Amino acid sequence: MTPSSSVCTALMALACALGGAPALAQIAPKPPEAATLKANADMARTLPFANRQDFEDAMRGFIGTVPDALVPGAGPRPAWNMKPYDFLKASEPADTVNPSLWRQAQLNAIHGLFKVTDRVYQVRGFDIANMTIVEGDNSLIVIDPLLVAETARAALELYYQHRPKKPVGTVIYTHGHVDHFGGVKGVASEADVAAGKVQVIAPSGFMETAVAENILAGNAMSRRSQYQFGSLLPPGVRGQVDTGLGKALARGTITLIAPTSTIDRPTEERTIDGVQFVFQLVPGSEAPSEMLMYLPQFRVLNMAEDVTHTMHNLYTIRGAEVRDGNLWSRYIDQARVAFGDRTDVLIAQHHWPTTGRERIADLLKKQRDMYKFINDQSLRLLNRGYTAADIAETLRMPASLEQEWSARGYYGTLRHNAKAVYQKYLGWYDANPANLNPLPPVDSAKKAVEYMGGADAVLARARDDFKKGEYRWVASAMSQVVFADPTNRAARELGADALEQLGYQSEAGTWRSAYLVGAMELRNGVPKIPGGSSANADTLKAVSNDLFFDFLGVRLDAAKAEGQTMAINWNFTDSNQQFVLTLENSALTHIAGQQPGADATVTLSRATLDAVTLKETSFPAAVLAGKVKIEGNRAKLGELMSMLDTFEPMFPVVEPRK
Repeated sequence: MTPSSSVCTALMALACALGGAPALAQIAPKPPEAATLKANADMARTLPFANRQDFEDAMRGFIGTVPDALVPGAGPRPAWNMKPYDFLKASEPADTVNPSLWRQAQLNAIHGLFKVTDRVYQVRGFDIANMTIVEGDNSLIVIDPLLVAETARAALELYYQHRPKKPVGTVIYTHGHVDHFGGVKGVASEADVAAGKVQVIAPSGFMETAVAENILAGNAMSRRSQYQFGSLLPPGVRGQVDTGLGKALARGTITLIAPTSTIDRPTEERTIDGVQFVFQLVPGSEAPSEMLMYLPQFRVLNMAEDVTHTMHNLYTIRGAEVRDGNLWSRYIDQARVAFGDRTDVLIAQHHWPTTGRERIADLLKKQRDMYKFINDQSLRLLNRGYTAADIAETLRMPASLEQEWSARGYYGTLRHNAKAVYQKYLGWYDANPANLNPLPPVDSAKKAVEYMGGADAVLARARDDFKKGEYRWVASAMSQVVFADPTNRAARELGADALEQLGYQSEAGTWRSAYLVGAMELRNGVPKIPGGSSANADTLKAVSNDLFFDFLGVRLDAAKAEGQTMAINWNFTDSNQQFVLTLENSALTHIAGQQPGADATVTLSRATLDAVTLKETSFPAAVLAGKVKIEGNRAKLGELMSMLDTFEPMFPVVEPRK
């Protein structure tokens, strides 16, 4: 999955209040239109809703839970609470929710401790991901300790209420997305890891990819994640319902303990406290660093996040590198061939298990074929000259997959995954020279509205199209008017109405959230919410010195740096690493080593640099405290810092920047 944007902001140390457009008068969501009622009713007739197998699977092995899966937070707001989702207990879907998404949301609302098989348990519904617990001979092996320490601690406490209280001896991270490692300090302490009482195992490259996949674009990804996960929306039938992958993102403390051991070979066998593990590396599938695992003693196959009960993302709409559908498919097949005939239960780190070798083989084949189909058929069509938009509009899943609940687009969608394949192979340009250097959005919008006879004429036509249920077009047309004139209240309201109806019809939880957040911001403006940062001492440890300097380069304001040159040596006393940071041609570069005659030489520990990043101190204060030594021209460091840009966390999305 992929909410790793929480860690992506680790270098930003955002201390200013989150801002944005002035809040407009609050306008409540509206009811569904006739076209939406018809679309959702039609959807209800196309899928096998009578098939309740997933509900049986989701409840199999249920041991117990706590009321509403309530997990207190550090402040007045809980870290996790399923009570706001009680509306999903209704026997019939709400008319403002796609009935297929409603079904998925009900499944993701099931919470508690579940027995998978002897000595293998899962806590589900206490965060967006699952925590898997394997009972070793003398200790517990915890796989993926959720997103935040509060929910991880509560999940372990729930387990202890029903099972013997063995200590945690091993933590395993399946991959480098934050919902699979952020809660580690809820189940283990850094002191116990340092003392050798707890080992932490992760796939090769984990620490680098845990932050590097997104860090350089972290501010943008964090903002876009609000659209993908609907974190600005209240739960409800006209608000946030589900992410498709799990209910929502927990709130709390994100932590990180570095692995003490990594899996480096494509297939690697280990025995951990009497439990046999076969690890299969699958880099470049759902995450740059990821692994699956097979437990032969228990005949359990853990597919991490490569096989879940949804179509996943080849492209995630929060933004990330495009994933390789062909490679993803191949990894699934390799696991099927290696372990399928020896597997009685298939689990993943999201959703519920699948039992029985025949059903497991069927799931693996269909997930394998789903990603291969999307990859190959998108390539076939682009080779026939179809553009990304053409492919998304043309491609349809084969009937054999279309009726499969696990292949439905609750998190990823066929439309945006098909575009991802196009992007991977051909990039953003569709080869039409008219699209090679078009006008930027605001200028284009002004000309388009002018060509259409002005805003009033566009609005008149759009209102007619809205009545016809042509919401996709109305949303597009009103976006043009809003970008041409963001003060046009009528265009904002009609655009919001169109986005809202699209949200009510969306089968994907991610699309629903994006549409409804867009509607909310068109009506009410960009939320003015308190600023903050997920940066902490834990997450900063995952940031290498190389990556730190890369991010400084991203923050350099080229206009302020115009004509400026400097070279600064950096000496890190704790790692004995040395770098030269050079500013020339409005570009900030770095290389290992030292430069004789540099403008300044800065000597410090990485811990001190992290403290400055976290705004726990400043360079001048650290110099006075003797924690930073600067030789040469001290003013140069201040000059460099003055050229660094700060990023507005709540930048506008559905309207132009001011």
